[in-house]
Amino acid sequence: MASSSPDLADDGFAAPRLFSQGVSYTYDDVIFLPGYIGFPADAVDLSTRLSRRVPLSIPCVASPMDTVSEAAMAAAMASLGAAAVVHCNTEPHSQAAIVRAAKSRRLPFVSSVPFFSPSSSPTLNDFAGSEYALVTERGDSLSRLVGIAVAADAASREVPISVSEYMRPTPRSASSAFDFEEAATFLADEGLDYAPLVSDDGEVVDLITAKDVERIRSYPKLGKPSLGANGKFVVAASIGTREDDKGRLEQLVKAGANAIVIDSSQGNSIYQLDMIKFAKKMYPEVDLIGGNVVTIAQAQNLIQAGVDGLRVGMGSGSICTTQEVCAVGRGQATAVYKVSSYAKDHNVPVIADGGISNSGHIVKALSLGASTVMMGSFLAGSHEAPGTYEYKDGRRVKKYRGMGSLEAMTKGSDARYLGDTLKLKVAQGVVGAVADKGSVLRFIPYTMQAVKQGLQDLGADSVQSAHDLLRSETLRLEVRTGAAQAEGGIHGLVSYVKKAF
Repeated sequence: MASSSPDLADDGFAAPRLFSQGVSYTYDDVIFLPGYIGFPADAVDLSTRLSRRVPLSIPCVASPMDTVSEAAMAAAMASLGAAAVVHCNTEPHSQAAIVRAAKSRRLPFVSSVPFFSPSSSPTLNDFAGSEYALVTERGDSLSRLVGIAVAADAASREVPISVSEYMRPTPRSASSAFDFEEAATFLADEGLDYAPLVSDDGEVVDLITAKDVERIRSYPKLGKPSLGANGKFVVAASIGTREDDKGRLEQLVKAGANAIVIDSSQGNSIYQLDMIKFAKKMYPEVDLIGGNVVTIAQAQNLIQAGVDGLRVGMGSGSICTTQEVCAVGRGQATAVYKVSSYAKDHNVPVIADGGISNSGHIVKALSLGASTVMMGSFLAGSHEAPGTYEYKDGRRVKKYRGMGSLEAMTKGSDARYLGDTLKLKVAQGVVGAVADKGSVLRFIPYTMQAVKQGLQDLGADSVQSAHDLLRSETLRLEVRTGAAQAEGGIHGLVSYVKKAF
């Protein structure tokens, strides 16, 4: 009796069939079957779009959280070809200043060097850990630079004295428009240990040192940065849905934000729809990203209102308790696939927001239709994340909190959960700590190399190719049992050391 050859169509499931079962899947619940490799991993193109008109070189976005995204993160992410969304859990003028600070440079870091006036008498503590300080006529970045103060000189004084008595002459300034290699060359050619960065209009932006150059060169080589039409870093910023956010929006647009994210845990609301219509009418040149959504119906309303991008995820973040507290949300794999399958027909990129804890999750999000992934805990704890390090149980950690935590809500984030008008506040997030991860300039390039290898295994030589393979049903998936998930991870060892790179 002749045996029949196996039907290749029975090898796994196409996405439409898998995600039509009424089951809410997370990234860990599903696995892709490998495809055909016909190209090297380094040939994989990770370029993508944050929103309709904002291109990125790599598909990474830093979340608008106050323990993740401020000026240092925005500058570092843009220098890598990614982007950060500056959080709105601060006063509008402060948020706009953060956007301006990140966009005022082409270097991959913000040193937070202090400013003093010549008459000030700083102590060593006033240097806030910085080796140098910039001395300007009024002690701010907008007045004329008159000297450089060195922390070691201040420490050598028994009592604080006027900084004008020991400040050093101002060396030749470097242009704030210099990229890293140009600034490094400038220091070397001039034989300088440090140089102030000054803009064309005289603003003192920062200070670069030989130690900064050495540190940056110890990381993987910087790739193609994310730059806007004016040659400045791409920086996005978030707003809420309340009436006073209209003023915040105006300040952010004036600061040069390349995209605006309307930050709401449940985006399908009259409040967000009204804000979308207002923003598109007043600032049609600025891309607007709506969300968060997890269903096609939610996405449809926001797309019809005019958004240029969608943020997908509800309750999937490591510090988010929305699904537990409010009984709403969706498994992130299902949410990303469902929303992106609709959004693609309207040329609206999808940001997969939440649930990312390793490079495999990024591969899955992109292969399920997302154009980028938004990360919070993945980036928290890095050198570029806001906050200071502390030690807990012998480990070096930084605070990381959900914007739905009561602690964050006291700063104003309760509007994100439509709780700012309520007498009783109910938390939808927690406060925690994450381990020191080092610099994003080091671990993001390694993570992106792993993503390239994952897409290569699928037979996709670009993010767009992965989307095409998904839509053509060439990509096949299966659901993993608990035992399969355990088998797919590290197991059977008495002990091990896990290093990704």
